[in-house]
Amino acid sequence: MRDPKLPASLRVLIVDDCVDTTATLALLAQSWGFRAHVANNGQGALQVAGEHLLDAVILDLAMPDMTGWELARRLRELPAQKNALLVAMSGYGHEEARRRSLEVGCNLHWLKPVEPDQLRLLLAALENEKREHVSREADRSGDLPAHSGGHR
Repeated sequence: MRDPKLPASLRVLIVDDCVDTTATLALLAQSWGFRAHVANNGQGALQVAGEHLLDAVILDLAMPDMTGWELARRLRELPAQKNALLVAMSGYGHEEARRRSLEVGCNLHWLKPVEPDQLRLLLAALENEKREHVSREADRSGDLPAHSGGHR
Protein backbone atom coordinates (compact mmCIF):
# COMPACT_ATOMS: atom_id res chain seq x y z
CA MET A 1 0.00 0.00 0.00
CA ARG A 2 1.30 3.47 -0.79
CA ASP A 3 1.62 6.33 1.68
CA PRO A 4 -1.74 8.19 1.57
CA LYS A 5 0.03 11.50 2.34
CA LEU A 6 1.82 11.34 -1.00
CA PRO A 7 0.01 12.64 -4.09
CA ALA A 8 -1.07 10.12 -6.69
CA SER A 9 1.59 10.32 -9.31
CA LEU A 10 1.51 7.13 -11.34
CA ARG A 11 -0.71 7.36 -14.42
CA VAL A 12 -1.99 4.00 -15.64
CA LEU A 13 -3.99 3.23 -18.77
CA ILE A 14 -5.97 -0.01 -18.81
CA VAL A 15 -7.02 -1.23 -22.26
CA ASP A 16 -9.35 -4.16 -22.78
CA ASP A 17 -12.46 -4.64 -24.91
CA CYS A 18 -14.17 -6.17 -21.87
CA VAL A 19 -15.76 -3.23 -20.03
CA ASP A 20 -15.93 -5.20 -16.77
CA THR A 21 -12.20 -5.86 -16.91
CA THR A 22 -11.25 -2.22 -17.44
CA ALA A 23 -13.70 -1.04 -14.77
CA THR A 24 -12.45 -3.56 -12.21
CA LEU A 25 -8.77 -2.89 -12.86
CA ALA A 26 -9.35 0.87 -12.79
CA LEU A 27 -11.12 0.60 -9.42
CA LEU A 28 -8.26 -1.48 -8.07
CA ALA A 29 -5.62 0.94 -9.36
CA GLN A 30 -7.50 3.89 -7.87
CA SER A 31 -7.88 2.11 -4.54
CA TRP A 32 -4.09 1.66 -4.54
CA GLY A 33 -3.70 5.41 -5.05
CA PHE A 34 -2.90 5.55 -8.76
CA ARG A 35 -4.54 7.62 -11.50
CA ALA A 36 -6.37 5.23 -13.78
CA HIS A 37 -7.55 5.85 -17.32
CA VAL A 38 -9.48 3.28 -19.34
CA ALA A 39 -10.07 2.52 -22.99
CA ASN A 40 -12.04 -0.33 -24.49
CA ASN A 41 -10.32 -0.39 -27.86
CA GLY A 42 -7.07 0.56 -29.53
CA GLN A 43 -8.28 3.85 -30.98
CA GLY A 44 -9.58 4.97 -27.60
CA ALA A 45 -6.24 4.04 -26.04
CA LEU A 46 -4.35 6.11 -28.62
CA GLN A 47 -6.63 9.05 -27.87
CA VAL A 48 -5.92 8.79 -24.13
CA ALA A 49 -2.19 8.41 -24.87
CA GLY A 50 -2.34 11.61 -26.92
CA GLU A 51 -3.89 13.51 -24.00
CA HIS A 52 -1.90 12.14 -21.03
CA LEU A 53 1.69 11.27 -20.24
CA LEU A 54 1.40 7.67 -19.09
CA ASP A 55 3.63 5.70 -16.76
CA ALA A 56 2.13 2.29 -17.46
CA VAL A 57 -0.24 0.72 -19.96
CA ILE A 58 -1.91 -2.60 -19.20
CA LEU A 59 -3.25 -3.91 -22.50
CA ASP A 60 -5.18 -6.85 -23.79
CA LEU A 61 -3.95 -8.41 -27.02
CA ALA A 62 -7.23 -9.63 -28.51
CA MET A 63 -9.33 -6.58 -29.32
CA PRO A 64 -11.65 -6.16 -32.29
CA ASP A 65 -10.40 -2.88 -33.79
CA MET A 66 -6.66 -3.35 -33.35
CA THR A 67 -4.56 -6.00 -31.66
CA GLY A 68 -2.69 -5.14 -28.50
CA TRP A 69 0.50 -5.77 -30.45
CA GLU A 70 -0.42 -3.07 -32.96
CA LEU A 71 -1.39 -0.75 -30.11
CA ALA A 72 1.93 -1.35 -28.35
CA ARG A 73 3.84 -0.65 -31.54
CA ARG A 74 1.92 2.60 -32.09
CA LEU A 75 2.33 3.69 -28.46
CA ARG A 76 6.09 3.22 -28.77
CA GLU A 77 6.04 5.59 -31.77
CA LEU A 78 4.62 8.41 -29.61
CA PRO A 79 7.51 10.40 -28.13
CA ALA A 80 5.57 11.12 -24.92
CA GLN A 81 4.92 7.40 -24.35
CA LYS A 82 8.32 5.94 -25.25
CA ASN A 83 9.20 5.34 -21.57
CA ALA A 84 5.84 3.98 -20.43
CA LEU A 85 5.87 0.46 -19.03
CA LEU A 86 3.79 -1.70 -21.39
CA VAL A 87 2.31 -4.89 -19.96
CA ALA A 88 0.52 -7.28 -22.29
CA MET A 89 -2.15 -9.08 -20.27
CA SER A 90 -3.69 -11.81 -22.34
CA GLY A 91 -5.07 -15.30 -22.61
CA TYR A 92 -2.34 -15.92 -25.22
CA GLY A 93 0.34 -17.75 -23.28
CA HIS A 94 2.25 -19.54 -26.01
CA GLU A 95 5.88 -18.68 -26.70
CA GLU A 96 5.15 -17.01 -30.05
CA ALA A 97 2.74 -14.57 -28.36
CA ARG A 98 5.29 -13.73 -25.65
CA ARG A 99 8.03 -13.23 -28.26
CA ARG A 100 5.81 -10.98 -30.35
CA SER A 101 4.85 -8.89 -27.30
CA LEU A 102 8.51 -8.19 -26.59
CA GLU A 103 9.24 -7.45 -30.26
CA VAL A 104 6.60 -4.70 -30.45
CA GLY A 105 7.81 -3.01 -27.29
CA CYS A 106 5.96 -4.60 -24.38
CA ASN A 107 8.10 -4.86 -21.28
CA LEU A 108 6.13 -7.78 -19.84
CA HIS A 109 3.68 -10.43 -21.07
CA TRP A 110 1.35 -11.76 -18.38
CA LEU A 111 -1.13 -14.57 -18.77
CA LYS A 112 -4.71 -13.87 -17.63
CA PRO A 113 -5.99 -14.07 -15.02
CA VAL A 114 -3.42 -11.97 -13.18
CA GLU A 115 -3.43 -11.90 -9.40
CA PRO A 116 -4.29 -8.36 -8.24
CA ASP A 117 -1.31 -8.36 -5.85
CA GLN A 118 1.03 -9.04 -8.78
CA LEU A 119 -0.25 -5.92 -10.52
CA ARG A 120 -0.24 -3.86 -7.32
CA LEU A 121 3.37 -4.78 -6.57
CA LEU A 122 4.46 -3.96 -10.11
CA LEU A 123 2.77 -0.54 -10.05
CA ALA A 124 4.08 0.23 -6.57
CA ALA A 125 7.62 -0.63 -7.67
CA LEU A 126 7.22 1.56 -10.74
CA GLU A 127 5.94 4.45 -8.63
CA ASN A 128 8.86 4.08 -6.19
CA GLU A 129 11.29 4.08 -9.12
CA LYS A 130 9.64 7.20 -10.51
CA ARG A 131 9.71 8.93 -7.12
CA GLU A 132 13.41 8.12 -6.68
CA HIS A 133 14.17 9.48 -10.16
CA VAL A 134 12.32 12.72 -9.40
CA SER A 135 14.16 12.99 -6.08
CA ARG A 136 17.55 12.48 -7.79
CA GLU A 137 16.66 15.13 -10.39
CA ALA A 138 15.69 17.57 -7.62
CA ASP A 139 18.99 16.87 -5.84
CA ARG A 140 20.92 17.54 -9.04
CA SER A 141 19.12 20.81 -9.71
CA GLY A 142 19.86 21.85 -6.13
CA ASP A 143 23.56 21.51 -6.94
CA LEU A 144 23.36 24.25 -9.55
CA PRO A 145 24.58 27.68 -8.50
CA ALA A 146 21.79 30.12 -7.78
CA HIS A 147 21.30 32.81 -10.39
CA SER A 148 20.79 36.16 -8.72
CA GLY A 149 20.60 38.39 -11.77
CA GLY A 150 17.76 39.16 -14.15
CA HIS A 151 16.98 37.37 -17.40
CA ARG A 152 19.59 37.47 -20.08
